[in-house]
Amino acid sequence: MRKSKLLVEQRIFQPKAFMALAISSLLFLGGCSDPLEVSALYETPQVISPDDAADDPAIWLNQAVPEQSIILGTDKKSGVYAYNLQGEQIGYTELGKINNIDTRSLDSDTYILASNRTDQTVDLWRFADLAMSEAAAKSDFSLPLERSIQGQSEINIYGACMGLDKTFGLLAFITEDEGPRVEVWQYVNNSLNLIHTFNNGGESEGCVYDDENRTLFVSEEEVNGVLRAYQLSDILDFSSPVVIDSRKGNIGGDPEGVTLYKTSSSEGYLILSSQGDSKFNLYSRTAPYNYLSSFRVADGEVVDGVTITDGIAAINYPLNEDFPEGLLVVQDNDNTHEGDLLRQNFKLISFSEVIAALQLR
Repeated sequence: MRKSKLLVEQRIFQPKAFMALAISSLLFLGGCSDPLEVSALYETPQVISPDDAADDPAIWLNQAVPEQSIILGTDKKSGVYAYNLQGEQIGYTELGKINNIDTRSLDSDTYILASNRTDQTVDLWRFADLAMSEAAAKSDFSLPLERSIQGQSEINIYGACMGLDKTFGLLAFITEDEGPRVEVWQYVNNSLNLIHTFNNGGESEGCVYDDENRTLFVSEEEVNGVLRAYQLSDILDFSSPVVIDSRKGNIGGDPEGVTLYKTSSSEGYLILSSQGDSKFNLYSRTAPYNYLSSFRVADGEVVDGVTITDGIAAINYPLNEDFPEGLLVVQDNDNTHEGDLLRQNFKLISFSEVIAALQLR
């Protein structure tokens, strides 16, 4: 198997001992009526489509020049945007109903995955990292209309995430709209192959794969409102998930976007968009995935706060002076400016603010 690039090679900080975090979370639950607050540094322009349109972000790390990394964001009615780390648009392609997006780097190549609801396909683009870096340096990157590979899904396609697994290599996980199925796709020999389908219990969208711990996290919305963890096995047995949280616990309304913030090769935080109460829940990255705390993104001096978030993405890498301990990107449902309601967009939060607000050091 080819060796992948892991962002966790540079540790950013050492978290407090687990017991201290557990105690602080109990204090939070017992002593505060509202979650802690952070604010966004930047925001993207509003997307082109009206109503519920902006959906899911992904972050491409430019390892050669981190300050020129790229944020991708979907308009699920029309296509995919590209932004710089100040939230400025550097590209857009009308690709159809692209719902979710994710990215991985492997052997000097970048792979970008998207769930295409126009054609019910799994779309994959492959770029040389050097080509991505050159485009980022010019502030000019857009996904081409022609996909490198497309796989025809057998479900009503919805969410998507990628993984680099020690046995299967590059994987894609695709969730089903108005159904419980999750497809598992494998990239091999320049093709996408559907290798497994399993049942997650109900309609699911958000997911993230923990490459190092071989764990798939999936949020089931609508009826049950559950966040689950699956340990990936070489026999692809998904029959015994761990229920991390639900509406009976710390989730308000639908659990939506899911992402990871890594503090080492195996430790860190699982972050969930708790959509119904416009907050973000933190859990331990490893079993038993204890709930730690929650926060909201409130109004800042320049950028408005965040409500009813869908997709989220995080990275632990020191990118620039604005994001010295990484970046959190979240979709905003009610994007406002000076009291006016605009079309939806994405907000950029320094993870240093999250660390400070939740006292994670």
